[in-house]
Amino acid sequence: MSFKSLIALSALAVTVLAAPPRRAACSNGRTASDAACCVWFDVLDDIQENLFDNAECGEDVHEGSCDQSLRLTFHDAIGFSKNLTAHGQFGGGGADGSIMAFAQIETNFHANVGVDEIVETQRPFALKHNVAFGDFIQFAGAVGVSNCAGGPRLQFLAGRSNISQPSPDLLVPEPSDAADKIFARMEDAGFSIIDTVDLLASHTVAAQDKVDASIPGTPFDSTPSTFDAQFFVETLLNGTLFPGNGSNVGEVLSPLHGEFRLQSDFEIARDSRSACEWQSFITDHTKMVTKFESVMKRLATVGHNPNSLTDCSEVIPVPKAVTLPPPTLPAGQTLGDVQGACAATPFPRLSTAPGPATSVAPVPPS
Repeated sequence: MSFKSLIALSALAVTVLAAPPRRAACSNGRTASDAACCVWFDVLDDIQENLFDNAECGEDVHEGSCDQSLRLTFHDAIGFSKNLTAHGQFGGGGADGSIMAFAQIETNFHANVGVDEIVETQRPFALKHNVAFGDFIQFAGAVGVSNCAGGPRLQFLAGRSNISQPSPDLLVPEPSDAADKIFARMEDAGFSIIDTVDLLASHTVAAQDKVDASIPGTPFDSTPSTFDAQFFVETLLNGTLFPGNGSNVGEVLSPLHGEFRLQSDFEIARDSRSACEWQSFITDHTKMVTKFESVMKRLATVGHNPNSLTDCSEVIPVPKAVTLPPPTLPAGQTLGDVQGACAATPFPRLSTAPGPATSVAPVPPS
């Protein structure tokens, strides 16, 4: 065989080797890198229409379906303790769906108050599509937050077992917990103080229902359906009022009419160990989103070997691209109202929004 023929055959072999892998055929003409991901396209269609009100970013991501779905990813996954395991006790299975499998136990834990509603809303979808509870919880949270303007696109790995045990109690941090207690609990589950701040970017699309049940759907910032930095600004403002019936366990004074402030957010924003990370998100939206994506990747696989799961991230919608306005001090507020706590970096010189003093409307029920 001639040298020229050998070169031609070699080039052909390289071409064959470089051919893209064949994709699995899924419903509605879609394809996936792995056949195991096809079912998630069907789940996506179902929950976008019937759980998230046609892909809306509203109360359902954190307090109904979107808001609460994102909250549920944390409440399921944080049930994991290295310390309990080290002392010969069951330390929880992490992101294993136990909060749905054993709802009659785990939703009665004090820290999980109100979670029973989203668990019961989600369970029929998981059963309908015959997917593991742990997979469904993480998938729904990722899809829900992808519907929010400026939001992250979270990784989604599938293949968790549907066999689990009830999580031990007292593993979910509460709003009334001091920063030291929260940081210790998060460290026990494998997350640093900085990780904890990064996870709290979820509160940019959050509202409360149960700390003060008299005012359900009360947001934590003035832009509750947008994944932006206003939450990190407004949490640092001096509190002057309560939006509802007065002080409740886990609540502290808020700076704005209609806005709710958790004690835990207040303390973490002002703690010297976490304050600089908190403040850094105010002027760096990309950093906030990127770090949230990174820490959520780890949260979603607590208790699992990620290499044993199948990457189906391609099913998660790409969040809508938006140009977000820069964060501002709410109307009626000045830099003198800011309780900045980062010693290394001055608080950014933000402009003040025009108009009368800001008042925040409640998040409408889903």
